[in-house]
Amino acid sequence: MKDIFENKVIWIVGASSGIGEALAVYFNQLGSKIILSARREEELLRIKNSTLFPENNKILPLDLFDSSDFNEKTKEAFSFYNTVDYVFLNGGTSSRGSVAETNIEVYRKMMDLNFFSYVELTKEILPYFNKQKHGHFIVTSSTMGKIGSLGRSAYASSKHALHGFYDCLRAEVTPQNIYVTLLTPGYIATNISYNSLMPDGSPRKEMSENIKNGLPVAKAARQIAKGVKKKKNEIFIGKKLGVEHLSLFLMRFFPGILHKAVRAFPPK
Repeated sequence: MKDIFENKVIWIVGASSGIGEALAVYFNQLGSKIILSARREEELLRIKNSTLFPENNKILPLDLFDSSDFNEKTKEAFSFYNTVDYVFLNGGTSSRGSVAETNIEVYRKMMDLNFFSYVELTKEILPYFNKQKHGHFIVTSSTMGKIGSLGRSAYASSKHALHGFYDCLRAEVTPQNIYVTLLTPGYIATNISYNSLMPDGSPRKEMSENIKNGLPVAKAARQIAKGVKKKKNEIFIGKKLGVEHLSLFLMRFFPGILHKAVRAFPPK
């Protein structure tokens, strides 16, 4: 891994916890130069100072809900080292609730945070990648971006949209030496379920059983790095032969079976 990522500039958006934090720690160990972005500057400072080479980390606070300064933030990110080789678009949240009970504002918030913020930031970054004639977008989707299940319509909608947009982008930019990788994590041990939105828009504040017992984030970071190294179009992240891995297999080869199965198994 080190031969690929050493001295490469990696901008991680959504670096303050979970998968983003684990990626920052792992790539720092490999000798990469890291740009850490998220809303909570104090958390970014904590992560910077907890890595093996803190001097290789730059902090760039960024709020995905505030696209008005995406242009300036992108300019600043590329000014640190005069380039960015990899951009991880990783921030976001989840939701729980049936279609009937979920407020429309929750759908709008999911799309604004999980989809439109990524699109707007990508459109700011793309001219820089075109100018330098290389770059790699790594976008955190979900297994819910490939399938649907009970109580996840707002979250799944925002993640499905990512696949449509970034599959189109990949077709357009690959000839320019610009790559697009979609991550489809299954159950990863993060705080995403704790922070997920309920039907009225309030935070859930309860850990999901499946998430709590999910793949450790350090292992997730290593799986991601292996796939990015190979420039894969899409990478499943999670426990092999877990229920989410099986669900993706069924969706691809036996979708009718999966569509019947999800009716009986609400997410835990």
